[in-house]
Amino acid sequence: MKTRIETLNPETTTGKSKELFDVVQGKFGFVPNLVKVFGNSPTTLQAYLKLSELTASGNFKGKFVEQLALAIAEENDCNYCLSAHTAVGKMNGLSEAETEQNRQGIAADEKTQAALQFAQSVTKNRGKVSSEEIAQIKDAGYNDSDILEIVLNVVSNTLTNYVNHIAETEVDFPSVEAGKFSVTA
Repeated sequence: MKTRIETLNPETTTGKSKELFDVVQGKFGFVPNLVKVFGNSPTTLQAYLKLSELTASGNFKGKFVEQLALAIAEENDCNYCLSAHTAVGKMNGLSEAETEQNRQGIAADEKTQAALQFAQSVTKNRGKVSSEEIAQIKDAGYNDSDILEIVLNVVSNTLTNYVNHIAETEVDFPSVEAGKFSVTA
């Protein structure tokens, strides 16, 4: 089968992409297929890695970032990212039930749920959210900085979701499919 966008082999890749693959390999112990696809454009790969670094250094950490990623990937119907973030979410303490609920914009606590639903609305509506939605997210306890960082997470995750759609990236994590749930919310 002819691939839509090549998944590079880290062992034969050279130049800037090889350098970036080595960084990812050192950090995670492997180079995910998404990164191998991004490697076709060292600039795009650098942008993705920098966005990931910036979101990780922001107001939100580990488990919550994964919850956002799951909600966004579900909204964008991205099986690769759902699979990856389900695995990483589990490493950050998310149960199977929480993972599936988060994908549906549901969380055990109201504040997290408000953020997940806001992220899904930003994704679905391409940023055109209502004044009521802004008031709701603020009423849930998020400030302007938090709102912008939710948008940053939407942008970062939408980049990966879209690249995976375009490339039809082969899933190299335990497979999860959008819209399919084994645990009811």
